[in-house]
Amino acid sequence: MRFSQFLTPTLREVPSEAEIPSHRLMLRAGLMRKVAGGIYAYLPAGYRVLRKIMDIVREEMDAAGAQELMMPILQPAQLWHDSGRWSDYGDEMFRLEDRHGREFCLGPTHEEIITALVGNDVRSYRQLPVTLYQMQNKYRDEIRPRFGVMRGREFIMKDAYSFDKDHAGLELNYQRMYQAYERIFARCGLDTRAVLADPGAIGGNDTHEFMVLAESGEAEIVYCDTCAYAANVEKASTRPVTSVEAAPESARPEEVPTPNVRTIEELSAFLNVSPERMIKTLVYVADGEPVVALLRGDRELNEVKWTRLLGCSQLAPATPEVVSQVTGAPVGFAGPVGLQGVRILADYEVAAIEDAVTGANKADTHLVHVWAGRDFQPEEYVDLRSAVAGDRCPECEGTLLAARGIEVGQVFKLGTKYSKALGAGFLDEDGVERPFIMGCYGIGVTRTMAAVIEQHHDQDGIIWPASIAPFHVDIVVIDPKDSAQAEAAESLYRSLWAVGIETILDDRPERPGVKFKDADLIGFPLRLVVGPKSLAEGKVEVRVRATQENVLVDLSDAVSFVDDRLGTA
Repeated sequence: MRFSQFLTPTLREVPSEAEIPSHRLMLRAGLMRKVAGGIYAYLPAGYRVLRKIMDIVREEMDAAGAQELMMPILQPAQLWHDSGRWSDYGDEMFRLEDRHGREFCLGPTHEEIITALVGNDVRSYRQLPVTLYQMQNKYRDEIRPRFGVMRGREFIMKDAYSFDKDHAGLELNYQRMYQAYERIFARCGLDTRAVLADPGAIGGNDTHEFMVLAESGEAEIVYCDTCAYAANVEKASTRPVTSVEAAPESARPEEVPTPNVRTIEELSAFLNVSPERMIKTLVYVADGEPVVALLRGDRELNEVKWTRLLGCSQLAPATPEVVSQVTGAPVGFAGPVGLQGVRILADYEVAAIEDAVTGANKADTHLVHVWAGRDFQPEEYVDLRSAVAGDRCPECEGTLLAARGIEVGQVFKLGTKYSKALGAGFLDEDGVERPFIMGCYGIGVTRTMAAVIEQHHDQDGIIWPASIAPFHVDIVVIDPKDSAQAEAAESLYRSLWAVGIETILDDRPERPGVKFKDADLIGFPLRLVVGPKSLAEGKVEVRVRATQENVLVDLSDAVSFVDDRLGTA
């Protein structure tokens, strides 16, 4: 390919809409262009990268025994009604009707379709296990598309589904996919960490997210400094605290006037008491019923854990009117002492707070000298808060560290969630009908491309790993009108392609500085400069993008030199 014929409209200015490096660089390097909010067209250089990622994914999926197929993007609503997810999935689902008034959706994922397909054609345990996958566009109506392809409304995803006769088979498939994912991301040049996660709308039990550690990541994770434990903060466990000494009889709860003091920060300053000695009382409404959560004053309620503990489908903070009905006080003055007629759950740490401060369930008033167990008794002590850096690891004596990550893949143990709902099963060895035991495995292909850029860039542009670079080599001709330079570059170009090294020849009538800047911006692993000075010595200048190393190489050795260096470029 010649640069003069290649559609790569690079930009010198940083687009104002772009907030993170990958978004800025994908636009500036001419990899994509915005069509609408969260919707992008991929230009030739960007699509070459995507195809290479897809090739790696396909190779590893096939090697792991998965079979590729293609399912429709347009899905009938009835399958989603049968699984119970038509309403559960929420406003992110693109819904539409055909001319006959029949409901459909644009597939955000394909559990329903694949379960129905396999349920119709796989009827015996002898046909199991089977793992199927596809790569296609997915659609989710994000409330706020942002960060380029990191949170878009249309994206490319690889989704795979395994069907087994028992949980032992599922475990084998889960580990097989887990290991395939490790190989995929390593081949793409990514440093990833697999973390425990919440399954969310997909459902199921055990699940791991593959996270790319990056400052721009939207997800927060914690990981142990000693053992292999790592989890998304939505899932990360916290340790039960040790019990404290019995509450003294001398210091009983006492009301303290706190006019217009509603927040933890205001109360801490007003009473000169650390937030660690305060009990935060939060009123929520779960499936229409009020429920109370108690936490230490400096902690945050983890709503994912809260929802799972309650087993509810709808959860939201109570309105001021509901708070007043439940506690008899305005927002900011709720407390557990004397609170009746409502379910109360407390985080583990609440049991260890000595001489606590709480709301008094009375306007402009708080209580001091409050002790859990003596002055109030929650229904249960549970894990309610978000884990933070500095917490003890739940699996060893280590300490949790925190980082931000970009989710590029996730593996799920679905069990029978979809097979039971959709009546999909097989006949076992005894002729008994049983539901499939399922797993689900997804990779965000477009997000993987952006994540690679987040981990591999500098102030000049992208630094592609050779495995997924749009081209391995960029040959820059200083003066294309000079016949000697043009002939040498043309010979190199043909020789490199002849040994399978993907090369682009920059034959544009541009200044050398413009060509160099474009080469760095787009991020070709190696740049070969054919100019009058080096050519007079029978040499070509090779620049390694990742290290910015410049090496003069004999023209006769250039192809073998490039071939050797690409493995480490």
